[in-house]
Amino acid sequence: MTGPVRIADLGGARAIILHRPHAVVTALTRQLQAVGLQVTTCWPELPAEALAADFVFFDADMGFDDQFPWDKGAAPMPMIALIGSEAPGRVEWALATGANAQVLKPVGDSGVYSALLIARHGFEARRTLAAEAADLRRRLGERQTVVRAVVQLMQTTGSEDAAYAALRAAAMDGRVGLEEAAARILSQPIRPVTKGTPR
Repeated sequence: MTGPVRIADLGGARAIILHRPHAVVTALTRQLQAVGLQVTTCWPELPAEALAADFVFFDADMGFDDQFPWDKGAAPMPMIALIGSEAPGRVEWALATGANAQVLKPVGDSGVYSALLIARHGFEARRTLAAEAADLRRRLGERQTVVRAVVQLMQTTGSEDAAYAALRAAAMDGRVGLEEAAARILSQPIRPVTKGTPR
C-alpha cells in the first residue's frame, strides 16, 4: 500500500497558455493567478521562454505540430490540453502531443488546480518510466557485450568456462567491471585459433 501523494505548492510556477485570444484565456489566467502561477499567453507559436516554463496549456482544437519547439510527445514540462471538441482525431492529436491532463472548454471557475496536479504527477511518472526503460536498455546492451566477448574469447580458450575465466581475469587486471573489460576485448582484433596451435 502506498502512502498519500504529497501535493506540492505551485506558487511561483510559470505557465504558458498557447491559445488564440479568447474568453477561455481570460478564465484560465484568472484561475492560474489565483493559485500563484505566473502566466504568459501566446498564439500561434511558443516563445523561446517556453522552454523554461513549468506548465504549457495548449489549444487542442486549433493546435498543430509546428507550434512546439520539441519533438512530438517529448515536451520538457507537463502539458495540459484545452479541449472544446471531443472529435476523436483532435483528442488523439492532443494525446500524441503529450497531454498529461485536460481542461474542458468553456473554462469555468474550477478544474485548473486539479489539472495542474494531475499533469505534474503524470509527467513525472512518464519521465521515471522513460529513465527506467533507458537503464534497462543500457543494462541489456552491457549483457550482450559480455556474451559477445565470451563468444570471441572461446575462439582462443576453447570453452565457455575458460572464456568467462579469461574475461574475469581481464576485468581484475584492468580494475574495471566485466562490461568494460568485455568492451575492451571486443575492440581488439580477433586472433583465431589455427589447427595444431596448443591451447
